[in-house]
Amino acid sequence: MNEENKYIEEQEEESSIDFGKIFRDLLKHKKLYYKVLPITFVIAAFIALSIPNYYQCEVKLSPELSSRRSTSSLSSLASSFGINISGAMGNATEALFPTLYPDLMNSVDFKTSLFPVLVTIEGNKDAGESDRTMTYYEYLENEQKSPWWSSVLKAPGLLIGWIKSLISDKEEEESKTLDPFRLTKEQAEIVTALNKKVVCDVDKKTMVITINVTDQNALICATMADSVKTRLQKFITDYRTSKARVDLDYNKKIYGEAKARYEQARDRYARFSDSNRDVLSQHTQTRKADLQNEMQLQLNIYQQVAAQVQEAEAKVQEETPAFTTLQSATVPVKKTGPKRAQMCIIYLFLAFLATSVWILYKEDDLKPLLGLS
Repeated sequence: MNEENKYIEEQEEESSIDFGKIFRDLLKHKKLYYKVLPITFVIAAFIALSIPNYYQCEVKLSPELSSRRSTSSLSSLASSFGINISGAMGNATEALFPTLYPDLMNSVDFKTSLFPVLVTIEGNKDAGESDRTMTYYEYLENEQKSPWWSSVLKAPGLLIGWIKSLISDKEEEESKTLDPFRLTKEQAEIVTALNKKVVCDVDKKTMVITINVTDQNALICATMADSVKTRLQKFITDYRTSKARVDLDYNKKIYGEAKARYEQARDRYARFSDSNRDVLSQHTQTRKADLQNEMQLQLNIYQQVAAQVQEAEAKVQEETPAFTTLQSATVPVKKTGPKRAQMCIIYLFLAFLATSVWILYKEDDLKPLLGLS
């Protein structure tokens, strides 16, 4: 037993961690910290200052679901027991449910529809600069600031593209037109950038739509947030009322035809009555009665179709969804990022940690810490 106890004590002594020695070893190399940490701070500050400022604007909407009209009483009864059935029943009546809106906004068609939106860059009034108005595509293509290292990474690609443009200059000019089916390389890059700049999220419980737009210009950030909200509302309205508008157009077409037939029948009756005013023959009276009946028949059809047109117009209005704006677009006052102080602290912490690990490795203090013999 004594030999076993001695063996256990020897093992514990070998595996014990001498924190005092670790601290002394770190303190012994304190000059290394004096060199590494200031250099790290300068590098971190240089990197942080190279990243341009950006702003965020958030818009919140609450859409009206088509199922709410027919299930409002049932939904209110279920909600009193803590049950939400509006989402499940909404899926049965509406194909474009709010949870699909993010997928809609990520589509190429929706992103390219933002290219023609006009945005304004405010000029410095003190320096005598005037405001500049351009399309959003031109702004993203020519006015975006980027860190210096992005230019270095793009340099080989730009060189290759410049050489290709010399070879096929005509093809490059022809490819400037926007075709969502076949985007150019520059257009595809801007669409990819928009995937990060314009983000849509839907709360599955409340069905609140949140649109978040990020941009380097505060005014353009708010402008695009409002534009995206408007375009999303228009697309949803067009989708929800598409069938009703088709029915309305068809009824208007039938209405025009019915009106023309009624007017023709009325004119025939009037002309026949005027030309046979003093004729009392039975044939004339019969012909006049037939023309009068035809006119009355066309009048009845015309009145029925006119009523159908009014019903179709009411249907379009009924199917038009209502949106409640919970949070409107406003120009952000403070920048969202980058958080330069936080970046510097993270860099300093990582540099301190890496330096400490290197010192412990050099002084052979890592083995006890890692439990190695």
